[in-house]
Amino acid sequence: MTSTKKQKAVYKRILLKLSGEALLGAKQHGIDAETCASFAAQIKEVRDLGVQVALVVGGGNIFRGHVESKRFGLDQSVADYMGMLATVLNGLALQNALEQIDVPTRVMTALQMASIAEPYIRRRAMRHLEKGRVIIFVAGTGNPYFTTDTAAALRAKEINADVILKATKVDGIYTADPFTQKSAKKYKKLKFIDVLKRKLKVMDSTAISMCMDHNLPIVVFNLKQEGNIKRVVLGEPIGTMVS
Repeated sequence: MTSTKKQKAVYKRILLKLSGEALLGAKQHGIDAETCASFAAQIKEVRDLGVQVALVVGGGNIFRGHVESKRFGLDQSVADYMGMLATVLNGLALQNALEQIDVPTRVMTALQMASIAEPYIRRRAMRHLEKGRVIIFVAGTGNPYFTTDTAAALRAKEINADVILKATKVDGIYTADPFTQKSAKKYKKLKFIDVLKRKLKVMDSTAISMCMDHNLPIVVFNLKQEGNIKRVVLGEPIGTMVS
């Protein structure tokens, strides 16, 4: 068997999109320390291959703007800003987990909060990546009414990422929810336009349209299986490729 050390990554620069729910682990709410540590170890594996890594993290484990706005009667823009703050908490937790295993990390925020995170400046972000630092983008785009999926597509294009890796709880895109419909079939490859036409729940339509316009591929894969980030980066045929 070929040694992993001799294998070469097929991507030079990636953007990993993590949902806030991914940080729950076995908890019902909040951030699970063991899950953060596991993600950090997997990200380090990829960085050690010479891959430049950026992340966009959601905040659904703490606060989901579109859900809570209905529950509490919040104005949608206020709820969205609260959701953005939740992503900052997640970003700081991931930064701590990465730096505990000696991975230099920068949290860059779309909302100004100089005491805890750097403001997002594209040139500075590019420089951090070139120096081998992992970047965690938080606070979405800094604007209400936009999801962290759209933020991922935007930041990926801005930093000239080769691919977006969309981490989910299933091993790709299916014709239907595989948890509720046993007959659901997995797609190995899809075109952007087919994702839009079939209304497949991969990323929101704004994010998919942006990726389609700029020919930015997306790989949807199962994050719960340890080592999958590395497998994707090494070009193994797991998950679903949207291009």
